[in-house]
Amino acid sequence: MRSWFLLVAAVASEVTATLALKGALDRPALYVVVVAGYVAAFTLLTLVFRAGMGLGVAYGIWAALGVAGTALLSALLFDEAVTPVMLVGIVLVVLGVLAVEVGSHRAHRGEVAP
Repeated sequence: MRSWFLLVAAVASEVTATLALKGALDRPALYVVVVAGYVAAFTLLTLVFRAGMGLGVAYGIWAALGVAGTALLSALLFDEAVTPVMLVGIVLVVLGVLAVEVGSHRAHRGEVAP
C-alpha cells in the first residue's frame, strides 16, 4: 500500500511540475516549482521501486496518469482543447497500463495470459 501512495505522490509532483513549466512562460518564478516538482517526482519514484513495485508497472502507471492528468488539467488551467479523440486516447493509455498491471500479477503467480 505504501508503494501506491508514493506512486500517486510521484504522479502529482510530476504533473504539478509540468503544468508549472507551462505557467513559467508567463511567470518565471514558477521555475522553482518546476525544479522542485521534478526532483520530488523522481525521488518518490525511486522510493516506489525500493518499496518493491516493478519497473514496468510503476513507470506505466506514472506515465499514463501523468499524461491523463496533464492533458485534463491543462484544459482547465490553460484553456487548451480536449477533443473526443484525445479522450479516447487517454482511455486507451489507461487501459493499456491496466493490462500491464494485470499481466504482471499473472507473471508473478506463474500464470500464462490467454
